[in-house]
Amino acid sequence: MNAKGGGTALTRRNYRLASDVDKPRATGIVNEKLLSDYLHHVFPSAKPGPAVASLRKPLGFQDLCAHLEKLLSEDDPPEESRDQSIEGRLGPQPVVLDHTSGFEGLLFVDDDLLGVIGHSNFSSIRATTCVFKGKWAYEVLISSQGLMQIGWCTLSCRFNQEEGVGDTPDSYAYDGNRVRKWNVTTTNYGKSWAAGDIVSCLIDLDEGTITFCLNGQSLGTAFTNIKTGPGIAYFPAISLSFKESVAFNFGSRPLRYPVDGYLPLQDPPAADLAKAHKVLGYMKNVLTTSIDTQDEKLLEKDCSVWRLHGEPTVLVTLAHIFNHFAPLMCKVYLVEDVLMNFLLGILEGGGSVDEHPLIQQLLDLFWLLMEDYEVNECLKQLMMSLLRAYRFSPIIPDLGFQIHYLRLTTAILRHEKSRKYLLNNVLFDVLRSVVFFYIKTPLRVKEAGLEELIPTTWWPTHFDKEGKDEREPKDESADERLRRRAYERGCQRLKKRIEVVEELQVQILKLLLNNKDKTTGEASRYIFLNKFRKFLQENASNRGQHPTALCPPEYMVCFLHRLITAVRACWDEGNRKSAGSLGSEAAYVPPQLFYNGKVDYFDLQRLGGLLSHLKKTLKDDLASKANIIIDPAEIQTASMDDLDEDEDSGAAQRPFGAVAMGGALARPSWLSSPTLGRANRFLSTAAVSLMTPRRPLTQPEKLKVRTLAVEQRTEEDIEGSHGNDGLLLGRPHEEPDQPIADKSLLEIVDGIVMMYNLSVHQQLGKMVVVADDVHEYAVALKDTEEKIARCPARRADIQEELQKSQKVFAEKLNHLSRRLAWINATIYSKEKMLDVYWLLCVCIRTIEHADNTGSLFAFAPEFYLNVAMNAYSALKNYFSPANSMEELPGYEETLTQLAAILAKHFADPRIVGTDIKDSLMQALASYVCYPQSLRAVERIPEEQRVAMMRNLLAPYEQRPWAQTNWILVRLWRGCGFGYRYTRLPHLLKTKPEDANLPSLQKPCPSLLLQRHMAELLSMDKEMAASFLNSVLNQLNWAFSEFIGMIQEIQQAAERPERNFVDTRQLKVCATCFDLSVSLLRVLEMTVTLVPEIFLDWSRPSAELLLRRLAQLLNQVLNRVTAEKNLFDRVVNLRLPGLESVDHYPILVAVTGILVRILVDGDRQGTSRAASVLLSDPCFQLHSIQHLLGEAGDSSGSSSASVTSVASVARPAVGPLGSSVVPPVPSAAGSSGPSERKHFSLHAYSDYISEEEKQKVEQMLAFLTEESQQAAASTAPTSEEDLCPICYAHSISAIFKPCSHKSCKACINQHLMNNKDCFFCKATITGVEDYSKPTSS
Repeated sequence: MNAKGGGTALTRRNYRLASDVDKPRATGIVNEKLLSDYLHHVFPSAKPGPAVASLRKPLGFQDLCAHLEKLLSEDDPPEESRDQSIEGRLGPQPVVLDHTSGFEGLLFVDDDLLGVIGHSNFSSIRATTCVFKGKWAYEVLISSQGLMQIGWCTLSCRFNQEEGVGDTPDSYAYDGNRVRKWNVTTTNYGKSWAAGDIVSCLIDLDEGTITFCLNGQSLGTAFTNIKTGPGIAYFPAISLSFKESVAFNFGSRPLRYPVDGYLPLQDPPAADLAKAHKVLGYMKNVLTTSIDTQDEKLLEKDCSVWRLHGEPTVLVTLAHIFNHFAPLMCKVYLVEDVLMNFLLGILEGGGSVDEHPLIQQLLDLFWLLMEDYEVNECLKQLMMSLLRAYRFSPIIPDLGFQIHYLRLTTAILRHEKSRKYLLNNVLFDVLRSVVFFYIKTPLRVKEAGLEELIPTTWWPTHFDKEGKDEREPKDESADERLRRRAYERGCQRLKKRIEVVEELQVQILKLLLNNKDKTTGEASRYIFLNKFRKFLQENASNRGQHPTALCPPEYMVCFLHRLITAVRACWDEGNRKSAGSLGSEAAYVPPQLFYNGKVDYFDLQRLGGLLSHLKKTLKDDLASKANIIIDPAEIQTASMDDLDEDEDSGAAQRPFGAVAMGGALARPSWLSSPTLGRANRFLSTAAVSLMTPRRPLTQPEKLKVRTLAVEQRTEEDIEGSHGNDGLLLGRPHEEPDQPIADKSLLEIVDGIVMMYNLSVHQQLGKMVVVADDVHEYAVALKDTEEKIARCPARRADIQEELQKSQKVFAEKLNHLSRRLAWINATIYSKEKMLDVYWLLCVCIRTIEHADNTGSLFAFAPEFYLNVAMNAYSALKNYFSPANSMEELPGYEETLTQLAAILAKHFADPRIVGTDIKDSLMQALASYVCYPQSLRAVERIPEEQRVAMMRNLLAPYEQRPWAQTNWILVRLWRGCGFGYRYTRLPHLLKTKPEDANLPSLQKPCPSLLLQRHMAELLSMDKEMAASFLNSVLNQLNWAFSEFIGMIQEIQQAAERPERNFVDTRQLKVCATCFDLSVSLLRVLEMTVTLVPEIFLDWSRPSAELLLRRLAQLLNQVLNRVTAEKNLFDRVVNLRLPGLESVDHYPILVAVTGILVRILVDGDRQGTSRAASVLLSDPCFQLHSIQHLLGEAGDSSGSSSASVTSVASVARPAVGPLGSSVVPPVPSAAGSSGPSERKHFSLHAYSDYISEEEKQKVEQMLAFLTEESQQAAASTAPTSEEDLCPICYAHSISAIFKPCSHKSCKACINQHLMNNKDCFFCKATITGVEDYSKPTSS
């Protein structure tokens, strides 16, 4: 087809002159007269000629070339006018960004030199062409809405990393991020811009004015009297901060919003434009004319029903037209202005895309009559123009623009050959095609027409005590109900319009997922799959390195939802055809994908650690369970590769071409294909061999698997064939042998899960802000209205101010509630919630199947567990209250399955990553805070519940214990002494925090799990002793740290000079306090559930544990209750960050333990506990009296402090390492005598029941009596008989073999952590009782 338009080359076989014997209708051959009429009709001359056909010169194919040339040159401008450039402009054409000398800072510039991304603090760049006279315009397409200054500057302007366009005398800029204009000084101007807006920059050098427009609407004159005259010329320029991006249009494409009188900086290709329109007119003539060879006349017909029937006359005519049309269609301007508008016009009639077959016919013509490179360039430019038009169209109420462009995109992608070309070369390589699936959120509600769609606004006005909105308030007035219903109807109208766009987007994806179009090579789905995987790889590998290369999360969210809809549709369609396969509602990803090397997970972390390590350590399991043999030599290379990569990872992972500091760089991965160093590491370096499982008795046969890069995989590699399982190679014995779905869909589902993990979850959390803002403004408005109602009539000034505030809040709420309606429809609708729920179920089933493979579970990527936890969190926190989780199908069962996963895997030895372990622990901790999810934990099988409790009670050393301790506290909260509060009593009057926080949930104790804990601790004596020993050790540490820190804070507060306490220190201090309280609560829980651990002295460590417990309780009481002590003074400072530090939480926890061992137990137990408590040297009765506010002011005097006899007259040094008996004297410079009332449990009647108060009084009476008896009966002990370690008890034990002595308490405590003697470091082999010989 070289001689384009020369009819001979095309029709050599079938074109000849008609003769009488031929049958014209059968062959489509026409006689000369009819042909001449036809050609004159198709190619009419613009000049007046003979109107009667008989007088016209006959026209045949041999004359057509010359005729066409003549027609097309009629309107050509004369040579001299073509060369004249318009006055007032200097510089080369085409106009581009000056990437050689006209920039400051670090920037990425696109290949076409029109797009730019900032890559340093504040980078600036100008264009290559300037203007000095006349009226000029250019457009900027805003891709991100951050900090940018766009406008004009002169050559003399000097920019740096702090100062950009508008910050120097001869530069002028508009900044829609801060809504200001800049020229050295700044003032308010214009409107805020959003990603997807177009800014027009207009300069009138005759009048000396600069004006800006946003989406075609003038923002008014920004600057007047700008400097003009000799030597002054203005360049288009921009300054933009890190990661911000824009694209310029100086006139290389038609301006989207041309302004009368203003010229684009770059001349439009006027001659080509006229020619293109003319040629297109000829083509339209061909489409609307048919030849009736029987009656020898021409007929008019509707072009929409035109078909390419292979009529030679029509084909040869079209070949001549395309000879001129094809070269024009490689030019951007003409594709956008002529071709795109022509194709859009075909679809304008409405109806479904299927009803417009003409576009398919035209694309067939393109591929038939144009060279391949021409079609390729034309389609590429057409898709780029469509994407740009879609992305930068303003939002109007019916989303008409978006629907318009998506319909044309769908029509083009319906054409198989075009679709495959675009998929292979354009959609993911050159374009950010994910934009087609995005629906942008309007920032300016009015322009988006939301006021017409949602005329009535509404927001919640009823809040419960904790500040949450009530879903269906009982006292809602009739007017409010009407407003709410009108608002809901408006939201429904909006949602229906958005659904039209979403449906079109899903149609596009279904076309890309077509796996039946194999006539022209590989099916679309496999091309899409490989491109999709590469897209994920770029986004996974570039995180943190090159944020500019990442797909923005807001696009990812929309893409994820459309992809889920399309994949589920394809899945269910395939399921209907193949019996026995799973429906999409039961979808999961089989575990063999994680270890057979067929799917590349890049460098994403596996549950068991690095892949190369797993292949070394689990190679035997792979062979026995999955019939996969790994060649040892390959493991060696893999690990060597890993070492090499660690050394030069910097160079290997740089996905951009030129990275030159201060230079304009190659464009990022959207615009070119980065080659990533670590791509396909598993596929390319591990030769995986297989045993065929069908013949287990013979020698295993080694089969080399083709290890291919992502882009090179074919359908057979993915789907498999005759005895080859494709992606599902190496099925473990535990995995059912049933078809699941097309294997390609499994990999796409796997990619969807990865996509959610990469950025979708964060974005879902980010968009909740609008709902939070509505809530905050609604609370503020309600508060203002209440103040207006209370305001006295005489204070008109206050009334006026309040009414102003009321008006501002109401306006803001009107705006936000409409915006929220949009966000709820596009992001948080019921359908989107079901998508996230489906994803959660896919992850749960995948984890369960992977778990069944035993040790091979370690190969599963971490992101499956992350997505399971995050998707649940999103459903619970982000989609409510508009949609409730309870309404989801199978919700309770899913909750139970997730509970089982968390309970089993938070201490799973197969999982090694600390981050994922922490996440699992936090998820479980959050899970037990809410009644519904706690019940789900209680519903998991008993064996799993007991195993979970056993893991929670494992000793605290060498593991993150704070989280597990917190879980135990949550299981107890609501059962402990005075432990029924949601917020601490002293914090109730402060600003309420987010009521959704796990820590602010109402107590919901689990009696079932408490029972398991009690059974475990009473049965397993060894575990009970080590668990309690570690709890006591941690309590000792946490409380000591806390005391040390408050000493430092107090010292800082007392210094006369002004000083600041580090906020981090305050946070650590508060954390140590909270840890101390929670550890005390776990001790209270243990003492209540299994008191025999401390009080049944037949258990080996019971007495020791009780002594340690008593010692610690006394330390805490003395520190917190001593009069005017350190704790009091720091609490009174009320420092921000230390809000949770108060007397109530810690004293009530201690009281709970004391009441349990001294009042609630049996007689023997209480007397043992009392004697141990009283024999502790730190015991002070006034500390107990302090609880009931009875200590009075003389707490330091002997009358109120009956210390035990054993305490003698020396300071007792406990494990806290400081003298604690005498109350700490008030330091100089402190606030003097405290005016605070004494702490007393009586003051907390809302939190402590009468019964609990009576028990405390009983305990005080009992201890007072016991201490008096002890004082009367104990004979003084000589100093030589006291234990040389603690000086508190008599010597009662002797060590073997070295015969050194101490009291039993000291040696038993020492032996729990160390076997060496205190004194001589000999290893102690035994301890015997020692009693003092009577003779001495």
